[in-house]
Amino acid sequence: MLDENMAHPNSGTANAIYILYLVNIVVPFLGIIGVIMAYVKQSESPAWLQTHFRFQIRTFWIGILYVVIGIITLAIIIGFFILLFTTVWYIIRCAKGMNALSNRQPIENPASWLF
Repeated sequence: MLDENMAHPNSGTANAIYILYLVNIVVPFLGIIGVIMAYVKQSESPAWLQTHFRFQIRTFWIGILYVVIGIITLAIIIGFFILLFTTVWYIIRCAKGMNALSNRQPIENPASWLF
């Protein structure tokens, strides 16, 4: 019997996406490559790994939303704090995902808006 949570070829892809997302903080637009990879690999992965791809896709789009809100509100100072929160949020989500992936565990709540 195969263990569903055993190493899967796409787990390396999921890890690469988390790394792309983290590098995206200093090299813009790498996140776009990551989200495309997540969309492509999501359907051909086991259920536990699909939670990672869904989490990564949501991290990308929710992050874009938070950045847009932060940029719009920069003129009233609060935008700086929104952008700072978004950066911390982004790093925490990537770290949480990488930790779960290294333990071959699914993301508990991939639909979460926070961490």
